[in-house]
Amino acid sequence: QTGTVQRWKPDTEVFTDINIPIEFYKDILNKQAMVNAGLRFILRNETPDGMEETEYYYKNGIVDYLSQAVGEDTLTTIETWECEREGRDREDKEDYKMKMQIAFCFSNKVNMLEYYHNSSYLEHGGSPDKAVKNAFVYSIDRYLKQNGQYNKNESKITFNDIADCLALVINSFSTQTSYENQTKKAINNKFIQDAMTEFLRHQLEVYFIENKADADKIASQVLVNKRSRENAEKARIDIKKKLTGSMDV
Repeated sequence: QTGTVQRWKPDTEVFTDINIPIEFYKDILNKQAMVNAGLRFILRNETPDGMEETEYYYKNGIVDYLSQAVGEDTLTTIETWECEREGRDREDKEDYKMKMQIAFCFSNKVNMLEYYHNSSYLEHGGSPDKAVKNAFVYSIDRYLKQNGQYNKNESKITFNDIADCLALVINSFSTQTSYENQTKKAINNKFIQDAMTEFLRHQLEVYFIENKADADKIASQVLVNKRSRENAEKARIDIKKKLTGSMDV
């Protein structure tokens, strides 16, 4: 009864292909419902057989979305944290506000990393991606060292070893946003990156202390991923040497 109705018609001289697949709208609305918890989106599509209606709704936002994606068979339960911070990217800039929510778990079956900022999907991540990589590698590496789980002279874990079993979604908002380029698929706010890194490092430290059983599961799985990767790489190099050696140059 109240609200705004928008009608638009693409200019066929500019948009040569205007046959946008329905899956595009479904994906967009699903993501919008997920990053705006409790907001209901209804897609109505007129077809030759009548009006087709699809509803998108996540009561608990990214937590429900992640839970749906990973299912029940996971290494750890879903953990969710929130924070609000205020700061600036440089000394000569003004302060602005940032808030974020993270939901993650570890799984042997599903691995995903998704970042959203101001309701937009960041395909390349940028600041949130750098913060996650820094915090998770630092915290898990520290835990492995403290508990003597590395073998003698063993190399340090990489983020790829963690990402193989990590399912994570970050949803953030800020009053000022700096995009890497016009495609807006990554942000490069220094304050957001630093604030997220500090927050995630602290939360992971507390999480590992309070959830020793889960921490041991995570550490063991990350080491399995690391050693599997190194063995596969060694085997690849050995096979390459054998094949190269047998070639008649």
